Amino acid sequence: MSDSIGVIFITHRGKKHLPFCLPPILSSPLKPRVLVVNSSSGDGTVEMAQSMGVETLLIPRYQFNHGTTREYARHFLKSDIVVMMTPDAYPEDNRVLEKLVIPLLKREASVSYARQIPHHGAGCLEAFSRAFNYPLHVEQRTLADLGKLGVYTFFCSNACAAYRNAALDEVGGFEPVLFGEDTVVVSKLLRKGHTLHYAADALVRHSHAYTLWQEFKRHFDIGLSRKSYAHLLTGGGTDSKRGREYARQLLKQTKSPYALFHLLAKWSGYQIGSHSSTAPDWWKKILSSQDFYWVSEEYTRNKI
Repeated sequence: MSDSIGVIFITHRGKKHLPFCLPPILSSPLKPRVLVVNSSSGDGTVEMAQSMGVETLLIPRYQFNHGTTREYARHFLKSDIVVMMTPDAYPEDNRVLEKLVIPLLKREASVSYARQIPHHGAGCLEAFSRAFNYPLHVEQRTLADLGKLGVYTFFCSNACAAYRNAALDEVGGFEPVLFGEDTVVVSKLLRKGHTLHYAADALVRHSHAYTLWQEFKRHFDIGLSRKSYAHLLTGGGTDSKRGREYARQLLKQTKSPYALFHLLAKWSGYQIGSHSSTAPDWWKKILSSQDFYWVSEEYTRNKI
């Protein structure tokens, strides 16, 4: 009997993306079960998803969390393999899902993530970021690569990533997090002896034209989150080495003055975030990109 496959799209105001992200998955030869989870955006996302023939699940905004919502959704589907996607990641064709999950079907890996390329019309900074983080060659990574690759060993993106559900069960699934539920769970999987596969031949278009303030806020969240689960990244060094290489290559390739402001926004956001663990909530709410998190049921419960 072949493994069952489920695909979960986590959405908030995702209606405009559904005509681009859903059809390649719905027409996949693997015929997966597809679920659109919506955090009560009220913009017609649920209605459009239903009209396209997929299952839907509505989550109150105050209950949404990047980790626990995905955890709830995977248990709802109960498939052998679960694929996590965001609606702004557009598969290039209907074979992307197949290429993504083949290593899991063959038991060669427990998690696999797709190669991201920029959306059509994306700027040079967006294109550089995708090329830097998503190389052309396929990779298999285990904990043994930690000495060579550092924290990049744990790199993965739930914009388009597949997991064996049994492996997720083994490490307790996705944790409630502010940011980076994929990094957290992959670090646990690799420490349990599992293998991660980078499917460079599975292409999705996914990029963002962030303003400098948005970059700052996003990296504030990354810095704050990385500080909270630093124990899981032990042995991989810090993010600073990879950050310096990112900066060096970016400045070499773009030679744009704006790139300096781009780097400063990322670096300052990360640094301030990593030193804000004990800061008051009002401070975090102002600087965080995840406005819903600080008033969420999950955060309130964990504070008590």
